[in-house]
Amino acid sequence: MNTYEIIIKPQTGFGTPLKGDTIFGHFCWQLAYDNSLSGKDLKSLLVDYASAPFAVFSSAFPRFNIGESNYCAFKTPSLPLDKIYKLPEDKRERIEKLKKYKSWKWMVLNMSRGFSSFRDLRFCNDDILLDDIRAGISEETWKKLRKAGTNDLVTTSSQSHNSINRLTGTTGADGFAPFTVEQHVYIPEIELSLFVGIDEAVINIDQVKSGLERIGWTGFGKDASTGLGRFDLGDIKEIDLSKMGSDVPNACYTLAPCVPEKGLFKKMFFSPFTRFGRHGDVLAKSENPFKSPVIMADEGGVFVPEDSEILNKPYIGSAVTNISKAEPGTVAQGYSLFIPVAMEA
Repeated sequence: MNTYEIIIKPQTGFGTPLKGDTIFGHFCWQLAYDNSLSGKDLKSLLVDYASAPFAVFSSAFPRFNIGESNYCAFKTPSLPLDKIYKLPEDKRERIEKLKKYKSWKWMVLNMSRGFSSFRDLRFCNDDILLDDIRAGISEETWKKLRKAGTNDLVTTSSQSHNSINRLTGTTGADGFAPFTVEQHVYIPEIELSLFVGIDEAVINIDQVKSGLERIGWTGFGKDASTGLGRFDLGDIKEIDLSKMGSDVPNACYTLAPCVPEKGLFKKMFFSPFTRFGRHGDVLAKSENPFKSPVIMADEGGVFVPEDSEILNKPYIGSAVTNISKAEPGTVAQGYSLFIPVAMEA
């Protein structure tokens, strides 16, 4: 499996976060629409997905440059804080530090340099990260951000809408019935890194690029029909994720939500969440468009394997099947690319 970094340039807000499993689902729809995109129909691509995935997508993460160096801001690992930071012995100082560290949600990595321990890395909050990203943002945009008092990398806002009767073109007999739609808006001019591992015997990076471009044109996720979820693609380059981590790893730091294999890990640290999936496109209008709930480990998890051979693979996790009554062949990405890391004992 070869791994690539693809630059995403958001053009609008997003109704759905750019998570790896959701991106995979959208990409599969593109393959279903157009067999010529991969030269194969989607069903044949998914036959071996449970044992040999043809593509594994990461979530999208903010990236920026300082001088000649490229940096990426990943989610702070879901570890006990004493595994990430060196804490003072004094009880009062320790409490103060813990309060501070809990607000640091970003882990900043130099993409061309590895690290031996989480304690060697830089962690920060949105405000500090924005100062780092400033070099890649025009002065005009930066002034607007400061004038607006924006200190968040991603702003969540609600937009008011109203139900319209499609037959009459009015709000209908029930009168004014407003509702709100939540959207996530990145600061202008920001770039995001998306990592994708592909089996080049099955699909190539140009085909992946074409599929992602189509998603960017039509919109990603919820409320794409109203203009949300638009993005452009930037540079694409092959990348070795192992060089971003430790030379002597003992754990995997995940880059997407995943469903870890049972019995393969002696220690697991992650933030669980339940994915309440729903079909899109034509299946959204089926009798039952909802998928079965799936409990997943969010990106930023740290998994210590029983067998170190697992660290030689580019991904961990498993395919998620039997989750849809509307389309029995539905498969969800429960895999995640990872950065090999050394976790403190």
